[in-house]
Amino acid sequence: MSKWAKYPSLKNRSVFITGGGSGIGASIVEHFCEQGSKVGFVDIDVASSKKLVADMKAKGHIAPVFREVDLRNIAALQKAIKEISAEMGPFTILINNAAHDERHKIDDVTVEFWDDRQAVNLRHQFFTVQAIYKEMAAAGGGSIVNIGSSSWYLAQGGMPGYTTAKCAVLGLTRGFARDLGGMNIRVNHLVPGWIMTQRQIDKWLTPESEADMLKKQCLKEKVYPEDVARMALWLASDDSRMCTNQSWVVDGGWI
Repeated sequence: MSKWAKYPSLKNRSVFITGGGSGIGASIVEHFCEQGSKVGFVDIDVASSKKLVADMKAKGHIAPVFREVDLRNIAALQKAIKEISAEMGPFTILINNAAHDERHKIDDVTVEFWDDRQAVNLRHQFFTVQAIYKEMAAAGGGSIVNIGSSSWYLAQGGMPGYTTAKCAVLGLTRGFARDLGGMNIRVNHLVPGWIMTQRQIDKWLTPESEADMLKKQCLKEKVYPEDVARMALWLASDDSRMCTNQSWVVDGGWI
């Protein structure tokens, strides 16, 4: 028997997740599938995404529906949302997860690169909501979770395009919470700390960086994608029905 919570309100609910093919997004896909939700997701990593679909099906869950989409292409993104919704029913849960924390130096940033960082890390969050909120409202309401980052809270340097975009996710969340609250749509901001995805482990985790992280965290353990996924489940479920317009931090107590 699992020690983790089951949410009856998530069973058979239609969920849309961006960047669901790997890392935090893949864990979120897995956790919603385990709750009996109907999951649609987009990603640019076709191989990982197809493997995830096969794994969920092999475990006896409702197979998630995957579409290959570059989120910089808003028309393709909104087309995929429409197609998947027609297949599995109106979305009442949206998890805006996709992002890319590419490091960059101030002097190397061009106008084109800056705009690309905003497109990859921020712009698509607005346009997923634009594509989904009316069907969510017609279904009686729902939950939107916009995933941000602890990086800008910590004044982390070395990627100003990313930290600017992720800071703006908070403003986007609060504006949407006000605009959509009357439709019974909740909008929350989920803030991961340094999450031990395979990419983070491969690129940046060293004995020195791990020691520094654990020194700064109140809880002396590494934080993993499933820790973020379980918070996303709660925010999507009816258990959090009166929670909106807030930031929920999963970082071991670093911020």
